[in-house]
Amino acid sequence: MRGAILAKHREPGLRAEPRRLSQPRAAAADPPLWQLRCLPLCGSTEHELSRWLERQPPADVLDQPRLVVARRQRRGHGQHGRRWESPAGGVWLSAALPWPADPQQAAAPALAVALALAETLAERGAPVRLKWPNDLLLLTPHGPRKLAGLLPGLRLRGAMVRWARIGIGLNGRNPVPVGAANLRGQARLHHGEPLFLSALVLQALQRAMALATEPAEVCRRAEALLEPAPPLWLEEAWWQPCGLAWDGGLRLRHPDDQERILRRF
Repeated sequence: MRGAILAKHREPGLRAEPRRLSQPRAAAADPPLWQLRCLPLCGSTEHELSRWLERQPPADVLDQPRLVVARRQRRGHGQHGRRWESPAGGVWLSAALPWPADPQQAAAPALAVALALAETLAERGAPVRLKWPNDLLLLTPHGPRKLAGLLPGLRLRGAMVRWARIGIGLNGRNPVPVGAANLRGQARLHHGEPLFLSALVLQALQRAMALATEPAEVCRRAEALLEPAPPLWLEEAWWQPCGLAWDGGLRLRHPDDQERILRRF
Protein backbone atom coordinates (compact mmCIF):
# COMPACT_ATOMS: atom_id res chain seq x y z
CA MET A 1 0.00 0.00 0.00
CA ARG A 2 1.14 3.52 -0.66
CA GLY A 3 1.80 6.05 2.02
CA ALA A 4 3.40 5.72 5.42
CA ILE A 5 2.81 6.87 8.93
CA LEU A 6 6.00 8.16 10.49
CA ALA A 7 6.49 8.42 14.25
CA LYS A 8 7.75 12.01 14.29
CA HIS A 9 7.57 12.27 18.08
CA ARG A 10 8.77 9.33 20.17
CA GLU A 11 8.61 9.44 23.94
CA PRO A 12 11.38 7.97 26.12
CA GLY A 13 10.89 4.39 27.20
CA LEU A 14 9.22 3.00 24.09
CA ARG A 15 11.00 0.19 22.28
CA ALA A 16 12.02 0.93 18.71
CA GLU A 17 9.17 -0.99 17.15
CA PRO A 18 8.32 -0.66 13.44
CA ARG A 19 8.32 2.98 12.37
CA ARG A 20 6.05 2.42 9.41
CA LEU A 21 2.44 1.38 9.59
CA SER A 22 0.61 0.68 6.38
CA GLN A 23 -2.08 3.09 5.21
CA PRO A 24 -4.83 2.71 2.66
CA ARG A 25 -4.29 3.97 -0.85
CA ALA A 26 -5.66 7.49 -1.32
CA ALA A 27 -8.18 7.92 -4.10
CA ALA A 28 -6.83 11.14 -5.59
CA ALA A 29 -3.73 12.14 -3.64
CA ASP A 30 -1.28 10.83 -1.11
CA PRO A 31 -2.68 10.79 2.43
CA PRO A 32 -1.47 13.50 4.80
CA LEU A 33 1.56 12.77 6.96
CA TRP A 34 0.54 11.74 10.45
CA GLN A 35 2.18 13.13 13.56
CA LEU A 36 2.40 10.39 16.19
CA ARG A 37 3.28 10.20 19.85
CA CYS A 38 3.69 6.68 21.23
CA LEU A 39 3.69 6.18 25.00
CA PRO A 40 4.28 3.04 27.07
CA LEU A 41 2.04 4.41 29.84
CA CYS A 42 0.02 7.55 30.44
CA GLY A 43 -2.87 8.78 32.52
CA SER A 44 -5.10 9.40 29.50
CA THR A 45 -4.40 9.76 25.79
CA GLU A 46 -7.17 12.39 25.71
CA HIS A 47 -5.23 14.49 28.21
CA GLU A 48 -1.94 13.99 26.36
CA LEU A 49 -3.52 15.05 23.06
CA SER A 50 -5.03 18.15 24.67
CA ARG A 51 -1.65 19.17 26.09
CA TRP A 52 -0.01 18.66 22.70
CA LEU A 53 -2.59 20.83 20.95
CA GLU A 54 -2.23 23.51 23.61
CA ARG A 55 1.58 23.56 23.45
CA GLN A 56 1.71 23.43 19.65
CA PRO A 57 -1.61 24.83 18.45
CA PRO A 58 -2.43 24.84 14.73
CA ALA A 59 -2.36 28.32 13.21
CA ASP A 60 -5.99 28.10 12.13
CA VAL A 61 -7.35 24.72 11.11
CA LEU A 62 -5.54 21.42 11.53
CA ASP A 63 -3.80 20.37 8.33
CA GLN A 64 -1.96 17.27 9.63
CA PRO A 65 -3.67 14.62 11.74
CA ARG A 66 -2.17 14.01 15.17
CA LEU A 67 -2.43 10.88 17.23
CA VAL A 68 -1.42 9.77 20.73
CA VAL A 69 -1.35 6.03 21.37
CA ALA A 70 -0.47 4.29 24.63
CA ARG A 71 0.17 0.69 25.62
CA ARG A 72 -1.65 1.33 28.86
CA GLN A 73 -3.70 4.10 30.43
CA ARG A 74 -4.08 4.67 34.15
CA ARG A 75 -7.15 6.92 33.93
CA GLY A 76 -8.86 6.13 30.63
CA HIS A 77 -12.44 7.32 30.36
CA GLY A 78 -15.39 7.13 28.02
CA GLN A 79 -18.67 9.00 27.67
CA HIS A 80 -19.78 11.03 30.71
CA GLY A 81 -16.45 10.39 32.41
CA ARG A 82 -17.07 6.67 32.84
CA ARG A 83 -13.89 4.77 33.63
CA TRP A 84 -12.47 2.74 30.74
CA GLU A 85 -10.17 -0.09 31.74
CA SER A 86 -7.07 0.16 29.55
CA PRO A 87 -4.63 -2.69 30.29
CA ALA A 88 -1.84 -3.82 28.00
CA GLY A 89 -3.06 -5.76 24.98
CA GLY A 90 -5.64 -3.28 23.68
CA VAL A 91 -5.48 -0.22 21.46
CA TRP A 92 -5.89 3.05 23.39
CA LEU A 93 -5.55 6.23 21.39
CA SER A 94 -6.79 9.76 20.79
CA ALA A 95 -6.61 11.61 17.47
CA ALA A 96 -7.16 15.10 16.12
CA LEU A 97 -8.29 14.97 12.49
CA PRO A 98 -8.61 17.58 9.74
CA TRP A 99 -12.34 17.93 9.11
CA PRO A 100 -14.56 20.00 6.79
CA ALA A 101 -15.00 23.54 8.12
CA ASP A 102 -18.79 23.62 7.70
CA PRO A 103 -20.40 21.14 10.12
CA GLN A 104 -23.64 21.26 8.11
CA GLN A 105 -21.81 19.76 5.14
CA ALA A 106 -19.78 17.14 7.02
CA ALA A 107 -20.40 13.71 8.44
CA ALA A 108 -20.52 13.37 12.21
CA PRO A 109 -16.99 12.35 13.29
CA ALA A 110 -18.19 9.60 15.64
CA LEU A 111 -20.37 8.01 12.96
CA ALA A 112 -17.73 8.29 10.22
CA VAL A 113 -15.02 6.77 12.43
CA ALA A 114 -17.31 4.05 13.80
CA LEU A 115 -18.33 3.08 10.27
CA ALA A 116 -14.76 3.11 8.98
CA LEU A 117 -13.48 1.02 11.89
CA ALA A 118 -16.35 -1.47 11.61
CA GLU A 119 -15.80 -1.89 7.86
CA THR A 120 -12.04 -2.26 8.32
CA LEU A 121 -12.47 -5.00 10.92
CA ALA A 122 -15.23 -6.70 8.90
CA GLU A 123 -12.90 -6.92 5.90
CA ARG A 124 -10.70 -9.09 8.14
CA GLY A 125 -13.59 -11.36 9.05
CA ALA A 126 -14.72 -9.87 12.37
CA PRO A 127 -18.55 -9.90 12.70
CA VAL A 128 -18.95 -6.31 13.89
CA ARG A 129 -22.06 -4.20 14.36
CA LEU A 130 -22.63 -0.59 15.42
CA LYS A 131 -24.46 0.34 18.59
CA TRP A 132 -25.71 3.91 18.66
CA PRO A 133 -24.29 6.36 19.61
CA ASN A 134 -20.62 5.32 19.69
CA ASP A 135 -19.90 1.64 20.38
CA LEU A 136 -18.77 -1.28 18.25
CA LEU A 137 -20.17 -4.70 19.08
CA LEU A 138 -18.69 -8.10 18.26
CA LEU A 139 -21.25 -10.79 17.46
CA THR A 140 -20.45 -13.85 19.59
CA PRO A 141 -22.24 -17.15 20.32
CA HIS A 142 -23.42 -15.49 23.53
CA GLY A 143 -24.84 -12.45 21.76
CA PRO A 144 -23.41 -9.01 20.87
CA ARG A 145 -20.58 -7.90 23.15
CA LYS A 146 -18.89 -4.50 23.38
CA LEU A 147 -15.64 -4.47 21.42
CA ALA A 148 -14.77 -0.78 21.16
CA GLY A 149 -15.91 2.60 22.38
CA LEU A 150 -15.48 6.03 20.78
CA LEU A 151 -15.26 9.45 22.42
CA PRO A 152 -15.91 12.15 19.77
CA GLY A 153 -15.73 15.93 19.71
CA LEU A 154 -15.32 18.98 17.47
CA ARG A 155 -13.07 21.98 18.05
CA LEU A 156 -14.93 25.06 16.81
CA ARG A 157 -14.15 28.69 16.18
CA GLY A 158 -17.52 30.34 15.94
CA ALA A 159 -19.47 28.15 13.52
CA MET A 160 -16.33 26.85 11.77
CA VAL A 161 -14.78 23.48 12.56
CA ARG A 162 -11.05 23.67 13.24
CA TRP A 163 -10.62 19.93 13.70
CA ALA A 164 -12.39 16.80 14.88
CA ARG A 165 -11.32 14.74 17.87
CA ILE A 166 -11.85 11.07 18.48
CA GLY A 167 -10.79 8.78 21.28
CA ILE A 168 -10.82 5.04 20.63
CA GLY A 169 -10.55 2.10 22.97
CA LEU A 170 -10.41 -1.24 21.12
CA ASN A 171 -10.12 -4.59 22.90
CA GLY A 172 -7.35 -6.68 21.37
CA ARG A 173 -5.71 -9.33 23.55
CA ASN A 174 -6.47 -7.58 26.83
CA PRO A 175 -8.76 -9.05 29.48
CA VAL A 176 -12.25 -7.55 29.32
CA PRO A 177 -15.06 -7.05 31.83
CA VAL A 178 -18.29 -9.04 31.80
CA GLY A 179 -20.40 -8.12 28.78
CA ALA A 180 -17.44 -7.12 26.60
CA ALA A 181 -15.37 -8.99 24.00
CA ASN A 182 -11.89 -8.93 22.55
CA LEU A 183 -10.30 -10.14 19.32
CA ARG A 184 -8.16 -12.97 20.66
CA GLY A 185 -10.09 -15.55 18.63
CA GLN A 186 -9.85 -13.68 15.30
CA ALA A 187 -7.03 -15.32 13.33
CA ARG A 188 -7.17 -12.83 10.43
CA LEU A 189 -6.71 -10.04 12.97
CA HIS A 190 -3.54 -11.65 14.38
CA HIS A 191 -5.57 -12.71 17.42
CA GLY A 192 -5.82 -9.13 18.61
CA GLU A 193 -2.11 -8.25 18.48
CA PRO A 194 -2.05 -4.54 19.44
CA LEU A 195 0.49 -3.26 16.91
CA PHE A 196 -1.36 -4.92 14.06
CA LEU A 197 -4.68 -3.53 15.28
CA SER A 198 -3.14 -0.06 15.64
CA ALA A 199 -2.26 -0.11 11.95
CA LEU A 200 -5.85 -1.08 11.10
CA VAL A 201 -7.23 1.71 13.29
CA LEU A 202 -5.03 4.22 11.48
CA GLN A 203 -6.33 2.90 8.18
CA ALA A 204 -9.86 3.36 9.51
CA LEU A 205 -9.14 6.96 10.58
CA GLN A 206 -7.76 7.67 7.11
CA ARG A 207 -10.92 6.18 5.60
CA ALA A 208 -13.09 8.29 7.93
CA MET A 209 -11.36 11.50 6.81
CA ALA A 210 -12.02 10.54 3.20
CA LEU A 211 -15.72 10.06 4.05
CA ALA A 212 -16.03 13.30 6.00
CA THR A 213 -17.60 15.19 3.09
CA GLU A 214 -20.18 12.45 2.40
CA PRO A 215 -22.65 12.51 5.33
CA ALA A 216 -25.45 10.82 3.38
CA GLU A 217 -23.18 7.96 2.32
CA VAL A 218 -21.87 7.56 5.87
CA CYS A 219 -25.44 7.42 7.18
CA ARG A 220 -26.55 4.87 4.56
CA ARG A 221 -23.64 2.49 5.20
CA ALA A 222 -23.81 2.89 8.98
CA GLU A 223 -27.52 2.04 9.02
CA ALA A 224 -26.72 -1.28 7.35
CA LEU A 225 -24.46 -2.16 10.32
CA LEU A 226 -26.67 -0.76 13.07
CA GLU A 227 -27.61 -3.26 15.75
CA PRO A 228 -31.39 -3.25 16.33
CA ALA A 229 -32.23 -1.26 19.44
CA PRO A 230 -35.17 -1.77 21.81
CA PRO A 231 -37.78 0.96 22.30
CA LEU A 232 -36.73 3.95 24.41
CA TRP A 233 -38.86 5.54 27.14
CA LEU A 234 -38.72 9.31 26.61
CA GLU A 235 -41.05 12.05 27.84
CA GLU A 236 -43.63 9.60 29.18
CA ALA A 237 -43.83 7.58 25.94
CA TRP A 238 -42.15 4.70 24.13
CA TRP A 239 -40.22 5.54 20.96
CA GLN A 240 -38.93 2.96 18.47
CA PRO A 241 -35.48 3.56 16.89
CA CYS A 242 -35.87 3.53 13.10
CA GLY A 243 -32.56 4.66 11.59
CA LEU A 244 -29.98 7.43 11.60
CA ALA A 245 -30.04 11.11 10.75
CA TRP A 246 -27.33 12.59 8.52
CA ASP A 247 -25.61 14.14 11.57
CA GLY A 248 -25.40 10.85 13.46
CA GLY A 249 -28.56 11.33 15.51
CA LEU A 250 -30.90 8.42 16.17
CA ARG A 251 -34.28 8.70 14.43
CA LEU A 252 -37.20 7.67 16.62
CA ARG A 253 -40.82 6.99 15.76
CA HIS A 254 -43.82 7.15 18.07
CA PRO A 255 -46.80 4.79 17.55
CA ASP A 256 -48.92 7.77 16.44
CA ASP A 257 -46.43 8.41 13.57
CA GLN A 258 -44.59 11.27 15.23
CA GLU A 259 -40.83 11.36 14.57
CA ARG A 260 -37.94 12.92 16.43
CA ILE A 261 -34.14 12.77 16.44
CA LEU A 262 -32.19 11.87 19.55
CA ARG A 263 -28.68 13.28 19.36
CA ARG A 264 -27.44 12.11 22.75
CA PHE A 265 -28.60 10.11 25.73
